[in-house]
Amino acid sequence: MFIELMPLLAGRTVMITVARVDDRTLRVNVIPTKRNEDENAALTTPLSYTGTPEELDRELGKQVAGYAETQQQLGSTLAQVKAEMDAAAKAAQEEAKRRAAERNKKPSDSKSEKPAAPVAQSATPPPAASMTLFPAAETTAAAESSGGA
Repeated sequence: MFIELMPLLAGRTVMITVARVDDRTLRVNVIPTKRNEDENAALTTPLSYTGTPEELDRELGKQVAGYAETQQQLGSTLAQVKAEMDAAAKAAQEEAKRRAAERNKKPSDSKSEKPAAPVAQSATPPPAASMTLFPAAETTAAAESSGGA
């Protein structure tokens, strides 16, 4: 069993606890500790195996070997995913910088083209002339003077 633990012990401490469950059964826990505070908690998932002393003698070594292999694969996968995420974040930052640089270039180029925008604005009708429901005071006074005389 200790030969199987060697890969798991590389760079970390592993605690092993043994408890008696009943007259014929034992529970063995293999608990890896964190290397540092930033380490993913999945790498410290304990292995708990319950069985008779005979079953533990026969099977625990195989279980620990499989557990150690899985932990190594998980650590490798997490490292690979972290590297890919870092690369993606770096690419996104570079893309954002590139787009910002393009935006900074466009306003200086479009300043010579800006006179086209006020022309479009002047084509809209004045809001006061079309928005009244009642005749304006000037229109009423002109109608009274021409119609009243």
